[in-house]
Amino acid sequence: MSYTSQSYDQATSLWLANDLPPEILSHLKLRGCPETAINSSFKLGSAAQISIGLSGLATAYILSLRTGNMQDVSADARHAILDISSESWYTIDGQMPTAPLRDHLAAIYRTKDDSFVRLHTNFPHHRQGILNILQCDPTPEAVQAALLQWNAEDLEDEASKQKLCVTAYRSFEEWDKHPQAAALKGTPPIQLIKIGEAPKRDNKDSPRFPLEGIRVLDLCRVLSGPVCGRTLAAYGADVLLITSPNLPDLPVLDIDTSRGKRTTQLDLTQTPQKDCLKELVKDADVFLQAYRPGGLQERGFGPQELAKVRPGIVSANLSAYGWEGPWKHRRGFDSLVQTATGFNWAEAEAFANFNGQPGMDKPEPRALPVQALDHVAGYFLAFGIQAAIAKTITEGGSWEVRVSLAAVAQWLRSLGQLPPDTAFRDGKPLPKRMIPPDPEVAALSVTLREATGDKRDVEGRLRTMTAIRHAAQLSVTPAKDVEAPMCLDRHQPVWLPRV
Repeated sequence: MSYTSQSYDQATSLWLANDLPPEILSHLKLRGCPETAINSSFKLGSAAQISIGLSGLATAYILSLRTGNMQDVSADARHAILDISSESWYTIDGQMPTAPLRDHLAAIYRTKDDSFVRLHTNFPHHRQGILNILQCDPTPEAVQAALLQWNAEDLEDEASKQKLCVTAYRSFEEWDKHPQAAALKGTPPIQLIKIGEAPKRDNKDSPRFPLEGIRVLDLCRVLSGPVCGRTLAAYGADVLLITSPNLPDLPVLDIDTSRGKRTTQLDLTQTPQKDCLKELVKDADVFLQAYRPGGLQERGFGPQELAKVRPGIVSANLSAYGWEGPWKHRRGFDSLVQTATGFNWAEAEAFANFNGQPGMDKPEPRALPVQALDHVAGYFLAFGIQAAIAKTITEGGSWEVRVSLAAVAQWLRSLGQLPPDTAFRDGKPLPKRMIPPDPEVAALSVTLREATGDKRDVEGRLRTMTAIRHAAQLSVTPAKDVEAPMCLDRHQPVWLPRV
């Protein structure tokens, strides 16, 4: 079987598993050579183009339900790789961001038991919490010295107790023995669950874009959930990104993932602002959130509560480790899940074999070259949301969509690994980050203007952004890449009129 055939087989399996019509699959075109699209032993090219392709195919299917006309959707493997590393390629007024993508302490460190841990310190309170545990200065050297007094899993457990973000380094074999791996066994990367009854969605319109008139509340931060919301916006949805004024932001990521959205802020600890969100829910079609399981339910915005307020809603939920098992409430990010579940070990072993150094007892961790779990999970979530929207048209009901980084990791692992020579000799490295942009990046980029917003005037001239254009190419209704807010809290917390 060729790798491209495997990609089609996987796409077909995921499409049919979500009870979507098989005849639509003939409109999906997977282009390029996924096995050499990136220099990794894991099939990231396939994962990228499958997840992006399915999200595009689902939106084309929705448009066919609304208009009767179906179109083709293509996804090139190399373009998809640049798409799932989009935060690395954008420019503002011809310049790349000067701030780093990651905090200077966020890294892999050796531990007392001759193992490793990965620290995630990109948010200030997470960084300070780790420094409080380690009782050291905020330098990589001091952190490393302090960690040599800790065993890997002991620090992982202590950090979890304090709601911080640390994972111990494990092999696939070690992860398979973990209770959380047992809880995840058999969990698909996308889950659709009917959570209530509702009439079929009114389908008497003629939209210009597949999701035109669809209203999405996006309560997500960092990468995976925001990528999902950005995707829905590219397909024409009115996506209102709601962040909290009390939580730290990540402007280097936010500026890329908020493309096409409107941005506002609400403090859900204040009753009037929580009531404002409740009013928005009444006219929403999708409620997208990436807090830990149950986090928003405590404030009255769990899936069941949403379905009562707005029958027919799609409640989309992202978590790190899933909805069952001892780690279901544990905080996590792409890099942490990679380390905990065996990917950094397996990638390191493959690279050691390529370099003629097989048989290492515990190779030094090697991260995947892109944040694949985050981005692929974001596109799977967009696919799942649109599959659920299609169901509201064809059969009605309220729906919950669940995606977790760990379940996506489990699916990626199931694809198998490439031979080391294919991965690291033939696999194409990422372009260099440079100004002017690498020609490959420039050829796949789109120019966007800064959105003025309706909450305050933009001081000075409007900026211009270039970014990797959406890798799902729709033959009739291309992605809607026009504006970017370029900051949070630019818009009023209200819906746009339905066209």
